Amino acid sequence: MMTCKTYLRGWRVKAVHHFHRFPIVRLLWCGLGAAAGIALALSLVAPPASPLLLTSLGGSAVFLFGLTRAPAAQPRALIGGHLGGALVGIVCYQFFGDSLWVYALALVLALWYMLLTKTVHPPAGANPLIMIYSHSGLSALWQPVFVGVLSLAVIAAAWSRLYPGLSCYPVAWLDRSPPSTFWGGWGE
Repeated sequence: MMTCKTYLRGWRVKAVHHFHRFPIVRLLWCGLGAAAGIALALSLVAPPASPLLLTSLGGSAVFLFGLTRAPAAQPRALIGGHLGGALVGIVCYQFFGDSLWVYALALVLALWYMLLTKTVHPPAGANPLIMIYSHSGLSALWQPVFVGVLSLAVIAAAWSRLYPGLSCYPVAWLDRSPPSTFWGGWGE
């Protein structure tokens, strides 16, 4: 006699195979998730008049919903990269202002920070520039940066569990990005 649990397990396996036969459905699912995530994040952190305050979250949505398994999409890189990059931009602005050379310095320092701490999240490279441009203070680390990143990650975690057969986000909480110290090198 078939139990409810056995029946449900069989149904789930059939559903996974069915969905994988239609990549367009998965593509649409990822797109809807990215739209839901960015809409929530922007509604929580930015007034409608300034959605560019966290343009870096658009790139993060691509990682979270399109490259779920990538080390750069995992929480260590996502949160560490965004907060570190934003902090670098804020400190550079507070000490040096908003001259062209300060933008370049902040980007270089953010890159070094992310490489040395293995929290490389490419969209977070925009954060120092955004923080300088918007003349941000330390409070920007909480709102909009942390609140925006956290809301995007929560949607990604929930969304990835709703579709049968997708990798659940996060795949590995503390994956290092990049996994080795050969930054831009030819080998391991």
